Amino acid sequence: MGDSKIPSKSIEKGKISVCDVMKEDTSKIIQKLESQIPLNLQQYSDLYSAYLHTLEDTFGTCYISEKEFFDKLNISQGFLAAYQKYSNTLTDTFLDQIELFSKIKEQNIQAQKSNLEIYDKFMHSMMDSYAKFLSQYNKSSSFWFSQNNY
Repeated sequence: MGDSKIPSKSIEKGKISVCDVMKEDTSKIIQKLESQIPLNLQQYSDLYSAYLHTLEDTFGTCYISEKEFFDKLNISQGFLAAYQKYSNTLTDTFLDQIELFSKIKEQNIQAQKSNLEIYDKFMHSMMDSYAKFLSQYNKSSSFWFSQNNY
């Protein structure tokens, strides 16, 4: 995608090509968008980290304010051991789901990239065929026009 820069063909003075204008302007826009990717990723990463930090702080504050309360309840160690085992099972399940979701996202992105590569190859093939057709058409139409004095 990034290697599709085509030099301007409108080198002749005063001669402008519609295709050159569209290609050059499109390339400028795409390059600008590509240059924004690292900044956008960093901004979302910082926002997500701040969100996670806030959640962790919320539970930390809860821990500080409620620890004394729960300690005074004198809950049985057997119940607390069972609760810890249950909580650890839930935590492990969440961690596994996070890992699984991450792998699914990775596979999804790989599939999308593969589809784009296939589409790109298809479009190149179609454009090559179209260029050959136009070349043949131009040859035959110029012959026809020259024979009919147009």
